[in-house]
Amino acid sequence: MSSAIEQAIRQICEEKGLAYESVLETIQIALAAAYRKDFGEKNQNAEVVFDPESGEIKVFDVKTVVEDISEEELEAIKQADLERREAAKAARDAGIKPSAEASPAAATEGEEEERFNPKMDIMISEAKKLKPDAELGDVMRIGLSVPGEFGRMAAQTAKQVITQKLREAEREIVYAEFKGQEGQIVMGSIQRKEGRVVLVDIGRTTAVVRAEDQIPTERYNAGERMKFLLREVAIGPRGPELVLSRSSEDFVRRLFETEIPEIGEGVVSINGLAREAGSRSKVAVATDDNQIDPIGACIGQRGTRIQTIISEIGGEKIDIVEWSDDPASYIAHALSPAKVVKTELKEADKSAVVTVGPDQLSLAIGRGGQNVRLAAKLTGWKINVQEEGKSLEEKEEVKEEVKSNE
Repeated sequence: MSSAIEQAIRQICEEKGLAYESVLETIQIALAAAYRKDFGEKNQNAEVVFDPESGEIKVFDVKTVVEDISEEELEAIKQADLERREAAKAARDAGIKPSAEASPAAATEGEEEERFNPKMDIMISEAKKLKPDAELGDVMRIGLSVPGEFGRMAAQTAKQVITQKLREAEREIVYAEFKGQEGQIVMGSIQRKEGRVVLVDIGRTTAVVRAEDQIPTERYNAGERMKFLLREVAIGPRGPELVLSRSSEDFVRRLFETEIPEIGEGVVSINGLAREAGSRSKVAVATDDNQIDPIGACIGQRGTRIQTIISEIGGEKIDIVEWSDDPASYIAHALSPAKVVKTELKEADKSAVVTVGPDQLSLAIGRGGQNVRLAAKLTGWKINVQEEGKSLEEKEEVKEEVKSNE
């Protein structure tokens, strides 16, 4: 039967989603820190092997066998180390960070440390006294005794090391897990608002939705579950930082890929998308299969597919238009639901003059110019809309006349 210590380790592994070996290694590092605190010496490189079954520990001084150096060189290294420690202490007392030139031996110190480090290395002459067949480059594990039980400060040190290492391991796992989901849809539960930022629980961690990533017309109530685009995953001072978005164009794109099988399978492609979050989106779709209607596939039977997406983004209007490699046709489709009479292209400045009937003018322009603005963003062309029978110049003259009469 497993010991209480091993059961506790496995419980931590299950709760935190950590590997057993990782937690055991963390405990051994913490015990080594506790040993150095109570019993260690300056030039010992203490490592601990912990047996969770019995609770026993074995301590070793781990050193690499290197060439012998002279007494003068060894004394110079010790003196340089002493000066460095004194300079560091003086800097701490003065509240400043010591520079590389703080020690007189700084110019040669790096070279000497490369040759011999009393904490990490052992000279071959000393190594052969302990192990006659020792050779250069060997790693020796010299057993150390544990004189007694650890004191309160050492135990506190071990506790801090374990807490810190486990937190770091958990952060690395969370980062690796969500980094692979970057750019995808995730489900989350609203926790609370802090100023203009919304905090969202997405399982193993908390993510944020910044003001610019929120849909202006939406309310984010605590406990409400919603879908989000995992826009960015980065490592910050406090661990993984996850940024979610509902206002991104990619959020609508991913919803189409999730809800519409033909798009998810690549039979129908989204070749363009323009969005004003919370108000309206235009999506241009196309397919190489003549037997499939790309717009009908997105709308679904009785509009069920598109209604699911519209409901998910808070009732935002979505115009689905057919993409075309002919700019004139594409622009005409983009101005949907308005019907276009004629489209004149000006390749030089990539602009287009679109003529519509008198009853279609306001529809083509849209409220506040939104329809033509989204169409221009979707197609990449500058679009000017004019009423059939009136040129743009005539319209400008009418405007000027109205202004003069005023």
